[in-house]
Amino acid sequence: MDEKPSTRKIPKFCSLRYGLALIMHFSNFTVITQRVSLSIAIIAMVNSTQQPGLFNASTERPLAFTLNRSNRSTKEFNSGASVYEWSPETQGIIFSSISYGIILTLIPSGYLAGIFGAKQMLGAGLLISSLLTLLTPLAADFGVILVIVIRTVQGMAQGMAWTGQFTIWAKWAPPLERSKLTSIAGSGAAFGSFTILCVGGLISQALGWPFIFYIFGSIGCVCCLLWFMVIYDDPMHHPCISVREKDHIVSSLAQQSSSPRRSVPIKAMVRCLPLWAIFTGFFSHFWLCTIIITYLPTYISSVLHVNIRDSGVLSSLPFIAASSCTILGGQLADFLLSRNLLRLITVRKLFSSLGLLLPSLCAVALPFVASSYTTTIILLILIPGTSNLCDSGFIVNTLDVAPRYASFLMGISRGFGLIAGIISSTATGFLISQDSVSGWRNVFFLAAAVNMFGLVFYLTFGQAEIQHWAKERTLTRL
Repeated sequence: MDEKPSTRKIPKFCSLRYGLALIMHFSNFTVITQRVSLSIAIIAMVNSTQQPGLFNASTERPLAFTLNRSNRSTKEFNSGASVYEWSPETQGIIFSSISYGIILTLIPSGYLAGIFGAKQMLGAGLLISSLLTLLTPLAADFGVILVIVIRTVQGMAQGMAWTGQFTIWAKWAPPLERSKLTSIAGSGAAFGSFTILCVGGLISQALGWPFIFYIFGSIGCVCCLLWFMVIYDDPMHHPCISVREKDHIVSSLAQQSSSPRRSVPIKAMVRCLPLWAIFTGFFSHFWLCTIIITYLPTYISSVLHVNIRDSGVLSSLPFIAASSCTILGGQLADFLLSRNLLRLITVRKLFSSLGLLLPSLCAVALPFVASSYTTTIILLILIPGTSNLCDSGFIVNTLDVAPRYASFLMGISRGFGLIAGIISSTATGFLISQDSVSGWRNVFFLAAAVNMFGLVFYLTFGQAEIQHWAKERTLTRL
């Protein structure tokens, strides 16, 4: 039976925890812009005589290669900056390196954040990623090996920045506000994708491609300053929090204490079907999301025959929709809980269903409306928008079932998501390289099937109660 925490009136949007959510929104914005910046800059970085193939197994490669093929001369964009003779194979390795770096640190950083504190772990990851972004243009002059090393280390730093967030929310987010707070923070990634796709090309054209790294690396350093000044691991030690807010947070989390633990119950986790339901949800969600992020410009260019400038703008529109839906979904989910309209597990399964079923329907419909420009754009906007409703479903579910291990489990969950992204990118590249028309149809049908599998599994085994192995154990001395 889901417990109903107190719903007494307390300050909300002017409170410290919402300020924390905004800072975390800013940090997620920074991380995603630093990750995607190379995909935009490489159009001008690589010699225009290097004509790469259209498709490749790299997780980000098709974006840069499509832009290279359909773009005008590189000289128009680089504004005198260096141009490199990087082969398509080399570009693929560079793009893939950040994903492998993220995978390396997702699980250990989540575990360490729960022990040593998420503030230091996330802040260090964000600072390292920002500094390496600033150094990327210099590294490119020294050689491709150094660029690959920097991207790999940057991925490791970003893995640290992603996972520790749930350790903070386990101590800061009252149960009835979890969806709202985590959705505000998480929407920074979608807004960052929208921003970098909109302005990245303009920055490269006006100032030169190195300034993409300089600007977003500097923004990251500013974010780090705010992070270390404002963020604390828990409300008990924050010097600026009001007594009223502190008492509200502490009392609402009284049933979910998150004191330090000595070990992680790995065996119990492996046998826990509700956890596997969350992992399966992540796998399904990231499968389709990665296809959209990576191949959206390719699809718009090849199917709608749109030029590169319009393609960049159109490619950014789905991410502003995703950001808006993330926040609105969190507001609605917590409204349903605070008014006792639905049980917690019902809310989680409802938003998981909407976030997996609706984008699947849009994806399946895409091949049949390819002749309609307007309908295709609407469906492409709806896919990431509706998909982000999952943020109020299984994505936040680790805070319900195991708040003590939320950061560690988030690392594992994102690991499943990254694996799904690598597989889906490879499969998509293979399918559409065989035949464009039937290839795209098979890509979307396969993505819908994966989503349906994840949805059925989550609806069958998903839970919202704290698992027995995740509860505090009180030792009684005789």
